Amino acid sequence: MAKWGHGDPRWVVEERADATNVNNWHWTERDVTAWSSNKLRELLIGCRVEQGGASCQLTDITQLEGEASINNRKGKLIFFYEWMIKASWLGTTSVGIKYKGTLEVVNLSDENAMDDLDISVSLCKDEPVTPLLQLMKADGVKRVRKALGEYVTVLKSAFSQGMILPTASGPGPPPPAPAPKGVTRTQISTSVPANAAPKRPQQVSSGTTGVRIPTGSFSLKETFLTSPDELYRTFINQEFVQVFTHSEAQVDGQRGGTFQMLDGNVKGVFTELIPDKKIVMKWRFKTWPSEHYATIRLGLKDQGDQTELSLDCKEVPSEEEERTMEGWKKYYFTAIKQTFGY
Repeated sequence: MAKWGHGDPRWVVEERADATNVNNWHWTERDVTAWSSNKLRELLIGCRVEQGGASCQLTDITQLEGEASINNRKGKLIFFYEWMIKASWLGTTSVGIKYKGTLEVVNLSDENAMDDLDISVSLCKDEPVTPLLQLMKADGVKRVRKALGEYVTVLKSAFSQGMILPTASGPGPPPPAPAPKGVTRTQISTSVPANAAPKRPQQVSSGTTGVRIPTGSFSLKETFLTSPDELYRTFINQEFVQVFTHSEAQVDGQRGGTFQMLDGNVKGVFTELIPDKKIVMKWRFKTWPSEHYATIRLGLKDQGDQTELSLDCKEVPSEEEERTMEGWKKYYFTAIKQTFGY
């Protein structure tokens, strides 16, 4: 028999107010089909595009079939949605002549990226050929695709609340990832050439104690399949942070605003914010020396259909350098990509 407190954490009963789904191990599900149906209608009806005095607008959702749910398994959120949508649109020329048409989306689901959605547009039977059809096929489809993207974003933020339940002790700081096979820990934590002189750790004072501790720095680069504005929002918006960290968070996304996530194990303050371009923050683990913060600089560079993110971290405690770097890779970069499809 396992010693008290040393058993499989899936079966350890914790002191929880609700005594529900201990350690988030069991499968829990939330049906959001009804909400999704209303939200899709709200976002789609009224979608409008204009060109040279002519305009096209979705006027009605004639068919909406599907389902949506959010599942929690082993502390991981899984989003499921699948919809088939048919809508009516009305086009008006610059001289007031009106045309009616239909729009259809057959594969809105968690398995398809927004750019892969099959959206077809046509005129109603007996309607004569009109340039408005091309307007709908070009700008109209883009507008509808954007509205559907907004639905997915809200689904993954507003309705994820409460799906990941806090444990008695709360989640700990991200552990260091194991070194890849054939690569030593020294190779991971340093990015200098083998023949370069070893870098001497910088000494900085920590907190009010005045104790000087050795610190280091590291840099990372990553690309995300999204625009700079969406990626910027992911880091400073409380709802988005809660979604990709799968836990409660407090984020005040303005200069001088504070943030706290992972039940207080990570916290800091935004010291500089340039929308869609740069984020600078003071950042720390709860286990670091009292009141010691590292400086994190995030730079966002637009590369057309993707965004390059550069990260520079300075004044991180030397003994925490590798864990912090691997934590950012896993619990920020990878988590954001897996959660939002970036």
